[in-house]
Amino acid sequence: MDDAIVLNYEISGEDFTRAGEASSDVKKKLKQMGVGPEAIRKVAIAMYEGEINMVIHANGGKITVEITPDQIIMILDDVGPGIPDVELAMQAGYSTAPDEVRSLGFGAGMGLPNMKKYTDTMEIDTRIGVGTKITMVVMI
Repeated sequence: MDDAIVLNYEISGEDFTRAGEASSDVKKKLKQMGVGPEAIRKVAIAMYEGEINMVIHANGGKITVEITPDQIIMILDDVGPGIPDVELAMQAGYSTAPDEVRSLGFGAGMGLPNMKKYTDTMEIDTRIGVGTKITMVVMI
């Protein structure tokens, strides 16, 4: 995979003004590379949702995006509290976001369901008190 392009982003916790910058940057780079609009749309939505989740719940983290000729792999890694019940968190509308976050228009409980919906594969590795690593793949 020597023709892979790897992009790294640091996500700041609780900084809603900058939330979405990483996904916007990836979207721009994918357009420049000539990736198809459907794959770009899926990546942009899934990554944005993950980025927002990292800001709301995990005090930020790191996102690594690996772009190959066949796929785009997004690895979201945080040192947040972990997800106590992944099955519950995957239900549309379920949210643990605090009221002040909801008042900003975030935290509607669609983050994880949308991340799964707009990717070809999604794996969640979460440990309480340690953090969460989500690996998402969009095929090109």
